Amino acid sequence: MRILVTGAGGQLGYDVMRELRIRGHEGIGTGAAEFWSGSSNHGGIAGMRYACLDITDKAAVEKVFSAAEPDAVIHCAAWTAVDLAEVPENRAEVRRINADGTRNIAEACRQYDCKMLYLSTDYVFDGQGEEPWKPDCTACSPLNVYGQTKLEGEMAVARTLEKYYIVRTSWAFGMNGKNFVNTMIHAGKNRSEVRVVNDQIGTPTYCVDLARLLTDLCETEKYGYYHAANEGGYISWYDFCVEIYRQCGLKTSVIPVSTAEYGLNKAARPFNSRLDTSKLSENGFALLPDWKNALCRYLSEQLR
Repeated sequence: MRILVTGAGGQLGYDVMRELRIRGHEGIGTGAAEFWSGSSNHGGIAGMRYACLDITDKAAVEKVFSAAEPDAVIHCAAWTAVDLAEVPENRAEVRRINADGTRNIAEACRQYDCKMLYLSTDYVFDGQGEEPWKPDCTACSPLNVYGQTKLEGEMAVARTLEKYYIVRTSWAFGMNGKNFVNTMIHAGKNRSEVRVVNDQIGTPTYCVDLARLLTDLCETEKYGYYHAANEGGYISWYDFCVEIYRQCGLKTSVIPVSTAEYGLNKAARPFNSRLDTSKLSENGFALLPDWKNALCRYLSEQLR
């Protein structure tokens, strides 16, 4: 298959491109940068085609699609800086990227009759209660600008296309970008104690594992909404940090605090980010491995 990947230089997009190469698909990466980043991490996709693309520019999207003629698109490009999205002067740009840009990609997929896989987030939900969110739940009430614009992207895809997958995920970490794991390791090496919230509950997702699933989906015609995160039970960010330090051998003290006590975020966070992933197995897809195993593999990869 010829698969176009937006946001290919990002944390998830990089791993998607690497997975496509492993499986022998023709991957075409796109991103805001004029060329592939010089980062050594991009060695895994050396030789793969790349096109500079501003997804908010409809004419540019049409030009890239015309040249690529993809069979499928995995749309990873997004504004993901959750707190910066709350800054009033940024909000229009966040919407242009997450909602309008996604609409441009969806309309191009319709024109070229190709599948579209849209990466969404647990932040589309209001985070109330303790029950895991079902993938077919569309009664969403996002708490912040990022979540609202990602929901608008979902709606643009679902209203424009029939051949689509909308995959909501949570707490992503991967080799090619900033993430909670790296932040906590850095803090643990430089401080005697850290404060981490213990009242936001969800599951980490390793981008390598997620990339495999996204490719699995695109190789089928089992369209619809899915939830994807690593298995192993629902945990708090505090639990995640404790395990990171255990696997890294760091003796840093981890102090559990409430979100209110932490008080450093501009954007409201959902307390309940539990995602029900059972629809994956019901449709014949392998569930993602245990998150502790995923963390171990991630840390091993970092040490290479």
